[in-house]
Amino acid sequence: MRRRELMLVLGGAMAAPRTLRAQQKAMPVIGYLGTGLPAQFFASYAAAFHQGLSETGYVEGQNVTIEYRWAEFQYERLAPMAADLVRHSVTAIAALGGTPPALVAKAATSAIPIVFQVGINPVEFGLVTSLGG
Repeated sequence: MRRRELMLVLGGAMAAPRTLRAQQKAMPVIGYLGTGLPAQFFASYAAAFHQGLSETGYVEGQNVTIEYRWAEFQYERLAPMAADLVRHSVTAIAALGGTPPALVAKAATSAIPIVFQVGINPVEFGLVTSLGG
């Protein structure tokens, strides 16, 4: 009888962590697709990027993960990096650094939301269908 009780307790203990993990909501992952260098981003744009996230309730490392990809001004690297982010099933893509990363991200996925910053008319370039909500 004790052996059965021990096996039951051990079986329950082994199954409990799996059950708890299955019930936990996965942390969202933002894919950051940048044209420049990490040092440049962290020196000038990181504070604003992280402030914008925090204003919507997200703090990197606490309730959101960010996967950074840097083209280092080698624009031919953008498409493979965007494809990598799509393969990793990120929750959203922040395609920052002008028009090239926005266009590449749009070409890589139609299912993942993309946040971009461009100085062009996004409708004319096919990034969005309209400027309306």
